[in-house]
Amino acid sequence: MKKITGMLWTVMLVLLSLTACRAEHTDPAKTTSEAEKSAVTAEKSDIYRFEDYESSDVFDIQKIDLGEELAAKCTSFRFTYLSDGLKINAYISIPNALTQTQKPGKCLMYNHGGNRDYGKLEKNNTANACVLCGRIVIASQYRGCGGSEGEDQFGGDDLRDVIKLIDLCETQFSFIDMDDFCVLGASRGGVMTYQAARQDSRIKRIISMSAVTDLFDCYESRDDDMKKVLVETIGCTPQENPEEYQKRSAVYWADEIRVPVLFIHSKGDQQVSYRQAEELYTKLQDHTDCKFMSHDDDSHCALQKEDLAAIREWLGEE
Repeated sequence: MKKITGMLWTVMLVLLSLTACRAEHTDPAKTTSEAEKSAVTAEKSDIYRFEDYESSDVFDIQKIDLGEELAAKCTSFRFTYLSDGLKINAYISIPNALTQTQKPGKCLMYNHGGNRDYGKLEKNNTANACVLCGRIVIASQYRGCGGSEGEDQFGGDDLRDVIKLIDLCETQFSFIDMDDFCVLGASRGGVMTYQAARQDSRIKRIISMSAVTDLFDCYESRDDDMKKVLVETIGCTPQENPEEYQKRSAVYWADEIRVPVLFIHSKGDQQVSYRQAEELYTKLQDHTDCKFMSHDDDSHCALQKEDLAAIREWLGEE
């Protein structure tokens, strides 16, 4: 959102394609010996060497200079991937301790807030989240944001950028364990997260941080500048096309969210009202596991010490 501040978690806050070998009717001149195959395998035995995952779908991989303190704890990369033919930028951070095990690790996808270039990911965001939660952290810039091609649609076609990144985690990035794939949605990132969980069973748990769950409420409660942002990105007002706002608002299809949700929200939040979290929490309690961390201040997307402990516990890292 245009005026979303305090991304302290912005702060907070993959399977290699296996190729089949034909054993019969091969040209001896083109056949790799078993010894040569073993050598190639040995060369690529580091499953966390992210540069090796470059492909037609994943490219422009660049290692990020994190600075001494963060670099001692994790390794981060910026990369580009294709979604609907558009070049979408993304970040991934991997705990150094995990790379030493050479075993697939658990992953947290971070869906950031903001709109267009406001709230875009910065180079240390996934690294900070990685250190805090102890997991691999991956995040998309979404189309129309942070140098990605296309136009921001605030949870329209840009949702496919999130789904495509999950696809890559499952089919290309072999070091990611998909059995406990979790997603954190901050502010506008809640629109992306809940819609993704609604349709994608690979998402196992959600962290909902100051998350938008009712765009009708956002439109009515925010100033003219935010109303303009919503009209420009969604293409209409709620009165002109209520269906477009409803499909982006989890409170209207709460029964379709079947995964556990950890809510973190401040009672005085002026950008995404506390009542949005309260209403969705109430609707989810009957059919899924939920926990609510509330604060008496007016912060937005600002984690407190007790939140960090709750997040690690929610992710099973404590």
